[in-house]
Amino acid sequence: MNRLLPLSRTLVGILLLLAGILLVTFAVFSAETGHHSSAEATAPTVTNSSQSALSYPAPVVGYRIVNIYPHDPRAFTQGLVFTDDFLYEGTGLRGQSSLRKVDLKTGNILRVRQLPAHFFGEGITIYGNRVIQLTWRAKVGFVYDRQTFQLLDTFNYPTEGWGITHDGRSLIMSAGTSTLYFLNPQTFQEVGRIEVHTRDGPVSRLNELEYVQGEIYANVWKTDRIAKISPETGEVMGWIDLEGLLRPEDLNRRIDVLNGIAYDVKNDRLFVTGKLWPKLFEIELVVPKK
Repeated sequence: MNRLLPLSRTLVGILLLLAGILLVTFAVFSAETGHHSSAEATAPTVTNSSQSALSYPAPVVGYRIVNIYPHDPRAFTQGLVFTDDFLYEGTGLRGQSSLRKVDLKTGNILRVRQLPAHFFGEGITIYGNRVIQLTWRAKVGFVYDRQTFQLLDTFNYPTEGWGITHDGRSLIMSAGTSTLYFLNPQTFQEVGRIEVHTRDGPVSRLNELEYVQGEIYANVWKTDRIAKISPETGEVMGWIDLEGLLRPEDLNRRIDVLNGIAYDVKNDRLFVTGKLWPKLFEIELVVPKK
């Protein structure tokens, strides 16, 4: 009996160990399956057209150059608007920031207002008879008379200022992030915001803005692309790829990034340029052949 006792104890230990393993396995299995409801476990996969457009990549379009116009190579372009056959341009850099009225065909500066040297000018838009201009980090905006460039008012905002446009009801402002802010055009108070995104996540570094046929066009800083954004949802509906706009000889000079979008509503023309670029381009969007 004494010889069998150690063996019996060993068998009992093995049985207890096996029982423990079975209990642990069952507990883990139960915990894992417990994260999913029965509805989730049996729900069918949705494959019809009711899926969000975010399930599909945003289409990319190219361009065709229609016309090339001269552009001041000293202009650090931060904002661009076309109206009444003239360009209005906001430029940046401290000590060089300005608001300009420019002749499209010649590039001649017809009117200019310099910003105080400590301001870094940013985006502009024209709302009624007013030109509205942002500054970068000073959190101050300027309101000018459209005809004379006389300063009418200033306003403040809590973020950085990058780009600005409007949809006829609200001002739309970017701050270098993925957020676009909608402002009351009279009080400049925020009335709404959207987060710009694709199916892969947020799209940040949104810069110069233009409202074009119901969509917000946005330069994405340090890229050759313009995002076409839904003002209702923030979804990127498509991309404009502007790679190769400048010729190799233009790249030998001091230039900066693509920035500046202007839309001629009356004649359905689209203009683009960049910071310190010697040219301004009228382009036509081209859908790639499949």
